[in-house]
Amino acid sequence: MEEQARLLVVDDDVEIRELMQEYLEKQGFAVLTAEDGLAMDEVLAREASVDLIILDLMLPGEGGLSIASRVKADKDLPIIIVSAQGEDIDRIVGLEVGADDYISKPFNPRELLARIRAVLRRSGKDESESAPPSSSVLKFGSFELDLTAHRLTRFGEMVALTSGEFDLLSILLKNPNRVLDRDRILDLLTGAERSPFDRSIDVRITRLRGKIEPDPAEPVYIKTIWGKGYMFCPEPGSH
Repeated sequence: MEEQARLLVVDDDVEIRELMQEYLEKQGFAVLTAEDGLAMDEVLAREASVDLIILDLMLPGEGGLSIASRVKADKDLPIIIVSAQGEDIDRIVGLEVGADDYISKPFNPRELLARIRAVLRRSGKDESESAPPSSSVLKFGSFELDLTAHRLTRFGEMVALTSGEFDLLSILLKNPNRVLDRDRILDLLTGAERSPFDRSIDVRITRLRGKIEPDPAEPVYIKTIWGKGYMFCPEPGSH
């Protein structure tokens, strides 16, 4: 990493903060810590830049979901939610407020590291991995998805995507005019957690439609095939 990515760990457990800081600093990151939302705000006001926030869900005072929602609205910083609550509803709500990833405690530090690097790579902050040898641009309508630069543009203007939304859109574009059910999409999403009632795909589809569809209520690109899954139509009206 030519320049250290700066991580902010927000957790009220001092032992966890110290362990995460020690581990991540050994991996080459600059790590800041805060015990709650107020301390996080102070760090963000003081520091010139923070590249990613690792945010505990259960915090004293303002809860993690509320913090994630306002940070996304104010600064649009990448966020990984970390929580002992492993229920699907928590992961879904986390995605709804714009979190880029969600990991349940207890977790393997290497899994957290992989997720951090994936989110940083999507946001263009991670220089630790070399870029693919050649650019690959997928086009649909007035949009262009650059798989090398990890960005979506419309008429040359950036369209903000979380890492999860980028991964999902990439999968859909690589499988045009094909019906993909939830299980298949989860299989294709690297590191996706599985459960029989997982609805995180539906949440991402809804958020993605809000960013690319002319009318999200009447989607022309990401079509729902009732009882089967979703189909991506790069040329609206072709199906």
